[in-house]
Amino acid sequence: MPETDVMPELSLASAAGLTGSGKHLSVTRLRKTYGGVTAVDEVSMEIAAGEFVTFLGSSGSGKTTTLMMIAGFCEPDSGSVVVGGRDVTRLAPQKRGLGFVFQQYLLFPHMTVWENVAFPLQLRGVSKAEQRRRVGETLEMAGLSAMARRRPRELSGGQQQRVALCRALVYRPPVILMDEPLGALDKKLRDQLQTEIKRIQQELGLTVIYVTHDQEEALVLSDRIAVMRDGRIDQFDTPQELFERPRTPFVADFLGAANFLPGHVEQQTSGHTLVRLDTGGVVKARPQAGTEGARVRAAVQPGRLALCPPDDGFCTGTVETVTYVGTLVRVTVRPLGGAATELVRLELPAGRAPDLGERVGLTADPANISVFPDTEHGG
Repeated sequence: MPETDVMPELSLASAAGLTGSGKHLSVTRLRKTYGGVTAVDEVSMEIAAGEFVTFLGSSGSGKTTTLMMIAGFCEPDSGSVVVGGRDVTRLAPQKRGLGFVFQQYLLFPHMTVWENVAFPLQLRGVSKAEQRRRVGETLEMAGLSAMARRRPRELSGGQQQRVALCRALVYRPPVILMDEPLGALDKKLRDQLQTEIKRIQQELGLTVIYVTHDQEEALVLSDRIAVMRDGRIDQFDTPQELFERPRTPFVADFLGAANFLPGHVEQQTSGHTLVRLDTGGVVKARPQAGTEGARVRAAVQPGRLALCPPDDGFCTGTVETVTYVGTLVRVTVRPLGGAATELVRLELPAGRAPDLGERVGLTADPANISVFPDTEHGG
């Protein structure tokens, strides 16, 4: 079998016997401080059996600390972790029965691939015959059967990470925890392994908690995403809901790189919120809270904006830059009128690029426009 970092298709027959126990996980008011600095602040969530949940945030957001408390490598100051109805908050990691996959592969260099994958079963006293069956099935699933006798140094980074994944799967844990497992890989390989991890998770019905700072990775993999900031969860929702209906300016900006257009609420109707922009135009947004006259920012993602004839949209401006990025073109427009000086960013199909200096209008579907109080957006 030739070496490859892409896993072959997994048959349902080989999946049988690898599936997790189907138990769910509950986290209640987890809190952790270091020297007076709060790393995690009252984090709570319920994760269903077979769900793929991602903790998404920048460095210092509390995502890894939360994962480490669930894993048992970090003791919370307060709060609880319950797996399948069993309180594991004060149990050692090895007594929680959870699977772990980290960015550092943590493979034993003196052991073969087979021995690395079999190691958790040996610790649990599984019979030799059962070890052979489970390790064989797991390596076959991952396309590693032909490499079973190799040592980690003889494998590529992607293959080593797949060995680490096999080691976490082989003893059928109820939950698998993954801390930036693809962070050290190049983009092409990372994209390939994202697809394979998601396929395996769905076919085996695994419950996965995954940590990443990569927004695209979170959107591709997750059933739900917990967007974290300053030790708290800003929003815990499906990728579509987070992208289309962000509840805070931070989520809109972090996940969708939103444009924020300042103005005030001009009118509230049964079907829309009308915002008079500082540039003079009126933008129609989906209905949202806000009293008439209140200062707000209308948020819209670059990919949700479209060009229209000047003065036909909610904003008119001049094209300042056009940058080609494969099948897309990134455009910046400087609005005319008012005191606004920020550029508005768009992403358009490459065949629809405007000319530099062209005068254009901007428009968007009201359903794709969020409105936030101006005081909530920090810039």
